Amino acid sequence: MERAGENMSKVDTAWLRMDSASNLMMIVGVWTVRPAIRWRELCARVQERLLPYERFRQRVEEHGGSARWVEHEVDVAQHVVREKLPRTRGGAQAALQRRIGELAMQPLDRGRPLWQLHLVENHEGGSAIVFRIHHCIADGIALIGVTLSLVDGGQPPPERASRAEANGAEEWLAESLVRPLAALVLKGLEAAGDRAVRSLHLLQRPSPGLKGPLDLAQGAWQLLGDAAALLLMPDDSPTSLKGKPGGSKRVAWCPPLPLPEVKAIGKALNCSINDVLLSCVAGALGQYLRARGEDVEGVEIRAMVPVNLRPPQQGHALGNHFGLAPLVLPVGMENPIERVYEVRRRMDALKGSTQPLLAFAVLALAGLLVKPAQDAIMDTFRSKTTAVMTNVPGPREPLAFLGSTIEQMMFWVPQSGDIGLGVSILSYGGNVQFGVMGDTQLCPDPQQIIDRFEPEFAKLSLVTLMLPWGDEG
Repeated sequence: MERAGENMSKVDTAWLRMDSASNLMMIVGVWTVRPAIRWRELCARVQERLLPYERFRQRVEEHGGSARWVEHEVDVAQHVVREKLPRTRGGAQAALQRRIGELAMQPLDRGRPLWQLHLVENHEGGSAIVFRIHHCIADGIALIGVTLSLVDGGQPPPERASRAEANGAEEWLAESLVRPLAALVLKGLEAAGDRAVRSLHLLQRPSPGLKGPLDLAQGAWQLLGDAAALLLMPDDSPTSLKGKPGGSKRVAWCPPLPLPEVKAIGKALNCSINDVLLSCVAGALGQYLRARGEDVEGVEIRAMVPVNLRPPQQGHALGNHFGLAPLVLPVGMENPIERVYEVRRRMDALKGSTQPLLAFAVLALAGLLVKPAQDAIMDTFRSKTTAVMTNVPGPREPLAFLGSTIEQMMFWVPQSGDIGLGVSILSYGGNVQFGVMGDTQLCPDPQQIIDRFEPEFAKLSLVTLMLPWGDEG
């Protein structure tokens, strides 16, 4: 007898099976709101705005190597938990950070839909809401849309996507990756002798004005080159941030920085906002390692950066439609100007790369295999990586929730395998925040990294102020 429910996509299945004792595949986020909100009103809003998304009403049923979404009767009171944190010497934020670290290592109940909200009712004269959502439900871009459904005046949840639309990402993958590669192979078989050499030369250096099938082959050649670069990535530098993780985590985040100031620095230096922020992250990591007595001369840390691959017409759909780009951060460069331009150069080199698409393909392939084979494939990439880093643009204006103001938002994406460091950048309400989640075995006090972020930003700000302004004479 066929089981009821809907097949989970292969990519989402891969994320489902990536849970391990040291890294759970949960997206963890926090809102701080003021004044305080009430638990019953939060439950009612969740019932009204979150449960219409079918993934939040479905539990996961696994059978053999496959998984299905199965409808489940949701008791909101089991998913919205009330908490009061003890008073500690470090203050309310330290207590909240400690609790988030604990929750990041607390598995979700596989017998129910894989999400939970924790309402901290006594946080600095207001409330804090901690979100825990398994990555198999959705990626960060999709969850921003969920956020906009929850807030006051937010967009209503979308109508249920069709089965064809839900599977569209994998069909799009086949259209974008498999067929171009097949076309390249066919063209190679058609060529012979000198023609084959000439065809290969044209693929590497196409003549101006060439269109049609050759353009397709050129794209396929780039895919092959990017695949080789992805598979042959060298190990990044050994540091204390890399090694075998333990079984506990800590989180930290910095006070908000004004986004207009970040934009002004980027404009003055002819760099993007992303270049400026990632350079500050690299600088903070370098200073942290120096403070621990480590030699960082020439040291580079590879971070996997999520890249949205969601087709525009599927912007509302849940699930995971993103790839990963390997960004190598020059943490050994102490000069802030040299470092920001090197980050810009490396980011420019990633633009137009098909590596995120290939990483998506790897995840889809991993989801087809048994878990040991999936782990073997993923370990090839995880062993060459120190951190997972994400930069998500949030709402530009401050939002209201149940009549209160959302003062700050922060979130952390999960790390996998032996990766012990997660770095998050989120812009919200005209500000930008930097957060770190660290495994306590590899990064005992992530606050020490956070405390070095703002000084690195101040260095760039000072240099910008010293630049010549206006016309001379």
